[in-house]
Amino acid sequence: MAAAGPLIAHLPNLLSLARLGAVPVVVWAIATGHYTTAFWVFAVAGLSDALDGFIAKRFGATTEFGAWLDPLADKALLVAVYVALVFREHLPIWLVLLVVFRDLVIVGGALLVQVMTQRLTMRPLLVSKVNTAAQIALAAFVLARLGLSVEWPQLTEIAIWIVAATTLASGVAYVFTWSRKVAAWEREG
Repeated sequence: MAAAGPLIAHLPNLLSLARLGAVPVVVWAIATGHYTTAFWVFAVAGLSDALDGFIAKRFGATTEFGAWLDPLADKALLVAVYVALVFREHLPIWLVLLVVFRDLVIVGGALLVQVMTQRLTMRPLLVSKVNTAAQIALAAFVLARLGLSVEWPQLTEIAIWIVAATTLASGVAYVFTWSRKVAAWEREG
């Protein structure tokens, strides 16, 4: 692993901040029916997520701030896209409510665990990574259909059910994992 230079050390966090900045742009594009723009902004944001993770790991440019900022930027972008798509009636409302509720459970649970124990470290579970990948794929499928006239209705329908299943599994896994950790910490001290 190479040591990070001054610019490289901050680049992952700058890319995450840029993803946060993309949120209002992509929401505006969806709200106004500029789906091609929405697709490309979403695609570039997705590439920036992969790039910031690569740079952080490859050059040892990981920070505590980045550990919180990166998933926050991802979630802000995904939730904003999902909510905008449901308002334009391109995603089922029950799915978007499930996705948003799961995120609220995770954020609320994380805050509660931190307040109770002062020992929370943010490490995404594998099922959460699968869920995020499924959510990204579904958003990309829908935006590609709308903005690039790509038709894959069966794939979109399957992705909706995969997102629903992994969203439920991920939410339950976090609640179970944190409950177990809190109980173990209480036994310790």
